[in-house]
Amino acid sequence: VGHQAERIARTLFYWKERRKLQKEEAVNMQERNTALVYNLLPPHVAKEFSTTRREDSELYSQAYDEVGVMFAACPNFNSFYNESAVNNNGLECLRFLNEIISDYDELLNQAKFSSIVKIKTVGSTYMAASGMVMARTPQINANRLTTKWAHLQELVSFALALQDVMKKINEQSFNNFVLRIGINHGPIIAGVIGARKPHYDIWGNTVNVASRMESTGQAGRIQVVEECKQVLSKLGFQFEKRGLIYVKGKGELMTYFLDRNEAETGNEDTIPNQVPDS
Repeated sequence: VGHQAERIARTLFYWKERRKLQKEEAVNMQERNTALVYNLLPPHVAKEFSTTRREDSELYSQAYDEVGVMFAACPNFNSFYNESAVNNNGLECLRFLNEIISDYDELLNQAKFSSIVKIKTVGSTYMAASGMVMARTPQINANRLTTKWAHLQELVSFALALQDVMKKINEQSFNNFVLRIGINHGPIIAGVIGARKPHYDIWGNTVNVASRMESTGQAGRIQVVEECKQVLSKLGFQFEKRGLIYVKGKGELMTYFLDRNEAETGNEDTIPNQVPDS
């Protein structure tokens, strides 16, 4: 009887320990899954997905009336990229691009860029938007226009900060990369496509025009259409008139380049991730 009681006690102890271990593994798995969701999606969207149970077929979407959209491309990166043996069949070029994009990402940890969300990267093109999340620091201003478009002002400052990052990278690596940036503002639709590998993106005419402002722009410049220029001018930015340019699907649009010399960058900070000299 004593041996039987001891066996039962050992079995119960084993089951209890095994159940405890399984519970810990389940918690760890949940934490890893949550971290993965936050890596794939912007924080405000990831929070929605981690706190709300959704069917695979259920679409997440959100409409916004006043969003800023930016495309920042490095048009001469393609000529830098090559798949020679000295570059490990192109791997070293991709490592370098990863350093550049990582420096861009680190800027978003700064409080002054808290209303900006990274949308995606396509090759060497970086896409971000503002106005979809509240800034961590509330805007205290009696001027309704300034308060309404504070995030757009932040987005322009972010674009200028990207230029500063690229300048430092060029100095450290003895390269001559340039940024060509387009910005626009207006209504968009944001959503998550896909159930197994969700992808967050934004759509609409505002996005299309921002993309065209980048692709039809000039290296080293930030280009906007007249409507965007009017808003930013009231926020203190100055512009140089470029003139009418043909934009596919839009016809001729009056465009302007931001006057960098007159812009308030507010970007005296050093680059977060230093790229080592090559």
